[in-house]
Formats: sequence, structure tokens, C-alpha cells
Amino acid sequence: MTAQWAMPQAAVPLGLQRIASAERGWTLHDAVASRAVEAAAMGRNAPHALMARAGLAVARLALALAPPRAVFGVLAGPGNNGGDGLIAARHLHAAGQAVQVMLLADEQRLPADALDALAQCRRQGVPISDAWPAGAGFWIDGLLGLGARRAPSGALAETITQLNRTGQPVLAIDLPSGLNPDTGAPLGEHAVRATATLSLLTLKPGLFTGHGRDLAGEVWFDDLGVATDTGTGTGRLIAGLQAEVREHASHKGRYGDVAVVGGAQGMQGALWLAAHAALAAGAGRVYASPLDESAPLLDPTRPELMGRPAWWRSPPPLLAQTTVLCGCGGGDVVGQALPALLSHAGRLVLDADGLNALASDTSLQTLLSARARRGLPTVLTPHPLEAARLAGVPVGDIQADRLSAAQALAETHQCVVVLKGSGTVVATPGQAPALNPTGNARLATAGTGDVLAGWLAGRWAQQAGCPAAQVAEQAAWLHGAAADAQGPATGPLLALDLIRAMQQLLG
Repeated sequence: MTAQWAMPQAAVPLGLQRIASAERGWTLHDAVASRAVEAAAMGRNAPHALMARAGLAVARLALALAPPRAVFGVLAGPGNNGGDGLIAARHLHAAGQAVQVMLLADEQRLPADALDALAQCRRQGVPISDAWPAGAGFWIDGLLGLGARRAPSGALAETITQLNRTGQPVLAIDLPSGLNPDTGAPLGEHAVRATATLSLLTLKPGLFTGHGRDLAGEVWFDDLGVATDTGTGTGRLIAGLQAEVREHASHKGRYGDVAVVGGAQGMQGALWLAAHAALAAGAGRVYASPLDESAPLLDPTRPELMGRPAWWRSPPPLLAQTTVLCGCGGGDVVGQALPALLSHAGRLVLDADGLNALASDTSLQTLLSARARRGLPTVLTPHPLEAARLAGVPVGDIQADRLSAAQALAETHQCVVVLKGSGTVVATPGQAPALNPTGNARLATAGTGDVLAGWLAGRWAQQAGCPAAQVAEQAAWLHGAAADAQGPATGPLLALDLIRAMQQLLG
């Protein structure tokens, strides 16, 4: 056994990086950009060199993640993804590990690199057949990779189904087989559910949004010695943020004012939740203006919040110096407040029913366009159904390509769009979208969206000169990180508890 294998189980192999939520803002490359990087790298390296590095990386990570004395089952498909698996199998075999390869490919049609990998395996006596590996306890998914564009069918689909039924740990090479690398949507009914994925050469956006979060498991990365994280990709991951220390000689007036407009009849909870979040985020003063004229103007649990009736009717100069959040629990009556806010609010966040009103009223859309032309910043925070209403398409179209959908809304309305969901997307006109790597299903409960919108407004009030997209990214990251800090998603994180969790993360 060579020195490169003399490492304890579960050690982090040198050169491999786990893409954790607190890491820097990694560059993402879609399939087209990844192919371009791959082609350029192959032109600078000897034949088979990239596959040799890829297969070695897979073997090293498999050894680190697999249970002791596990039998490795390698599923090798018809492309270079299968070739990576074959090289990994050769290294595992050479390291004295029990390994079995199931080859699902016509050898006569294998790419040159994969065919060379198969020949190497056979020369070293690696067990290879077209039969299911018996007794395997750790699997390497090398069935389909970046080039797959059709839903798996036939023997590939059957193998994926059988693999998922084992319930055993799976390391996917580059992508879980059957996952769209750009969108995070399954290509069809059959997709591998991996425990971990080793993304090679580039990081693919589909690993971090939509169903990709569930299918990829823990994401690792190896650039194979090729400098790809140069900021020239098709997107990026949002990086973690650092808490800001306030100067001792400061006062609440330095931290901005937030006004939250919402809370139609029977929905005041959304208004007060958002206002509470804005206050917890550090805004100097927070006003809550319910749309229900009979609603109380005090939340006794948070007397720091100041109720104001019909605040949206304030003089334009006051609207202009305030960060406004409109829509939380706004119901059908929110439209009465929107014309003044769209025309005059200095910084505007539209959420929930504010978005629904915008989607159904072309006059409000005209005001939003005029607002953008005057350079007044706006952030829209839709969930997928609200985004579908804004775009005038079925919600399935939004979820099928979340990055493109968010970017299209940002370009249409010339404002920042925060498309919530698994792998929240922050899109800005004229820029590549950003993906949030934090968050889990604990956030799938009432009020957490109001908390995000309120926190965003509270942070923006303090950072009036900061780009809206940057503030939105920070809010989305912290919102998800607070849920991650609670551990695996076994139950909901209630909205008020989420606010406290976000405060605790900031220290």
C-alpha cells in the first residue's frame, strides 16, 4: 500500500474540499461553462490525465467516507463518468479493498478515456461484470454525468431504482445520476439519491438548488489542479457573513428606520413577525402599520415596536428616508398602500400579498418600472407560487429552472429578486445569479418568510448605501444558517424561534 492510502477512515483527503455553508463564495459553472473548462484543461494536459486525477480523487474520498471493511460497489456507465468510476475501482483494488464493478455500457462505444480506464482495471484484475455487486456496503455512482440530457431508461433506470432501495451510503461522481446539472431538477422519474457528491473540475449549480439539495447529499469539490474558481462562471454561492461590531458611541438614529405595512383583517401576525425580525436585525426604529383599521397598534410581547395607522400616507420626504416592507399578511387591501410606496419609498421590499397585488395590476407594474428608472431600489421576495404569478407561468416552470426564472423576473422588473425555496436564488439585473447554500426543511412552516423579509429590511435600513443584492444575500444566508444550526430537519423551526436563532448566530 502506498503512502497516499495510509490515512484514517473519515479523514479529509488532501486536495478535496467540503462545500460548507460558512465557506467563501464559490463560483458555479453550468454544463456549457463546465464543458468549456474541461476542453481547455484537456488541451493543456496529457491524454487521460484528467480522468486519472478524477478517479484518484473519487477513490480517496470513498475511502474516507466508507464504513470500515466495506465492500465497494462501483456502478460504471457508458461515458467518462463511468471511466472515473473505473479508475477509482482500480485504486481501491490496489489499496487492498474489496471492490466489484458493474459495467452498464457497450465496450465498443466507450469514449477513449473510459476505454483506457477499463483496460487498466482488467490488467490489474479488478472484478468487472454486468451483474449487481453482491455484498456491497458502500456505492460509487458513475452511471451518468454532465453529458446526460435525457431521463434514464432501461437498465440504467432499473439500476438507479435498485441502488436507491439499498438505503446504503452512495458517493456520486460529479453529479447524482439523473440530475440536471444546471437546474437541480431530476431529468425524469429516476435519479440517484446520494449520501455525498464529489463535484469535479467545476461546481454545478444544480447541486445547490431544487431537488439537487436532497439528491446530492454532502457536496465535495476537487478542481483537479485546474484553476476554475476565477469568478467567470455562470453563478456563485453566497458566502457566510461576519458579525459587525457597533461603535460604543452610537445611537438608534444611526441604524435607520423600517416601516412594515401589512396585516389585513385576521392576518396581523405576519405584520408583527416581520416587524419583530426587522427590530432584531438591528434597525434603529421599526413602525408597524396594519391595513386593518380596527387592529391594535401594540404588540405587548414587543412594546419596542411602534404602531402607526395608515403610515403609507406619510409625506413623501418621510417615505423617501425609510426602508419599507410591504405585503406581509396584506390580503386584498394591500393595493391601497402600494401606489404611494412604489412612488416614494427610499428602499422597498415587496413580499407576499404585495407581490400578488403587483402580479395582478398592470398600473402597479408601471409604477415599479418608473421607480427603477429613477434609481430607487426594490427587492422582491417571492416563493415559487408568487414567482409564477409574477411571471404568468405555471409554478412547475419556475421550479424546473429556478435560476433562470429568478433572473428573468429580475430583468423584467429591474430589481433584485429573492426566489425562496430549496437553494434560494438571489438574482440581480445584468449579473450572474447567486445561490444560497444554507437552510433546510425546518423553514417549511408559517411565518418564516415574513421573518426573512423583515430581517432583510432591518439590515438594509442600517446599510442604506449597500447594494440591495448584497443585503438580500446576507439575510438569506443567515436565515438558512439559523435553521442549519438546529441540526437535521426533524421538525419545524417556529418563526419567533427562528428570529432568536438568527440573533444567536450573530453573537
